Amino acid sequence: MADFHQNGNITTLHNLRMREIAEMEAELRVFAASRKITLILPCLYSELEGDAMPHILKELADVKYLHRIIIGLDAANESQYRHAKKFFKGLNQNHIVIWNDSPRMLALGARLKAMGIAPSEQGKGKNVWSALGYLMSCSDCAVMAIHDCDILTYDKEMLARLVYPVANPTFPYQVAKGYYARIGGGNLNGRVTRLLVSPLLIALNRVIGPRDFIDYLRSFRYPLSGEFAMRTAILPDLRIPSDWGLEIGVLSEAWRNLAPKAVCQVEISDAYDHKHQQLSADKAETGLNRMSTDICKAIFRKLAADGTVFTPNVFRTLKATYYRSALDLLDSYCSDAQMNGLEIDRHSEERTIELFAENIMRAGQVFLDNPHETPFIPTWNRVHAADPSFLSDMHAAAQADEAEY
Repeated sequence: MADFHQNGNITTLHNLRMREIAEMEAELRVFAASRKITLILPCLYSELEGDAMPHILKELADVKYLHRIIIGLDAANESQYRHAKKFFKGLNQNHIVIWNDSPRMLALGARLKAMGIAPSEQGKGKNVWSALGYLMSCSDCAVMAIHDCDILTYDKEMLARLVYPVANPTFPYQVAKGYYARIGGGNLNGRVTRLLVSPLLIALNRVIGPRDFIDYLRSFRYPLSGEFAMRTAILPDLRIPSDWGLEIGVLSEAWRNLAPKAVCQVEISDAYDHKHQQLSADKAETGLNRMSTDICKAIFRKLAADGTVFTPNVFRTLKATYYRSALDLLDSYCSDAQMNGLEIDRHSEERTIELFAENIMRAGQVFLDNPHETPFIPTWNRVHAADPSFLSDMHAAAQADEAEY
């Protein structure tokens, strides 16, 4: 993927294979002396039992420029939390495992609920939001990064390349989004990006007309990647979606809060493979079925907030236009895969497109039926305004859990 193409909307930072990673890490250690860097790892307890996390920890143990690692642990009981603390003990950096299901954390959640500002559902969005709150309560870092915990092909170079654009004080970037080729096991992966997001954005451009936000999203080579880095000054006003629209939601917030020149995408890996979600065609609330619906709603919400008027007729036209666009792109993917010796199951891909087309309509109907829906978790600025002691109490609760169990 070594090229130097720029599309003019946001900066793309390529890996031209001209620099040793050791040189970049040495420079990051210099930056980190005055601009401390934190890594956030949102994970489920089940991911500690997989193949990816032990390798990720082995790679992270050698990273010298990190000031802190925050692990947000979901779906864990007390014994599992104790095991998680032992599991992460091999990290050489200052680190903490935040047990999101602890009695103390649940009590804090009830406090938010009583004020009407609690996250609406459990999931990665809430996990990330809580970890960001803990990070802000520490008040000692200038840069943060997040990446997923199921990356089978993880290498410490991914993290170095991800944080470098926002850690370098001479660069203007406030947000850096990671991208990579989604190939693995001889297959062309990344179905939701390839078969939903890309053709949906093409279809939206045709149906509702040109929009700067659509051009912005189309600039990202892998908009659904879970890897991004930010300067912490923007975190208090960041609205985090509570559903599967997290990645699109974060990009939307960067669009709302920052100038395009403050956002970049950076190539962090030649090949990336992680746990693959099931399509779950017969279960609307799980897998890619649920994910595709939430992503569509996130895009529709943002366009509506910018003044786009959606009607049932618009969504019907959008579905038809999307379907044709997706099939056209599938021809291109099939040719690309064959030329590179990769596999694509065309029948399965077309079935996936059909499901995504139906979910565009479903997401549109949900959007029209719930005009008062507030899908975002409140910003930390709002939480602080409602309860000025909440962040410090949350920090104390996490430290108390760490000391007690």
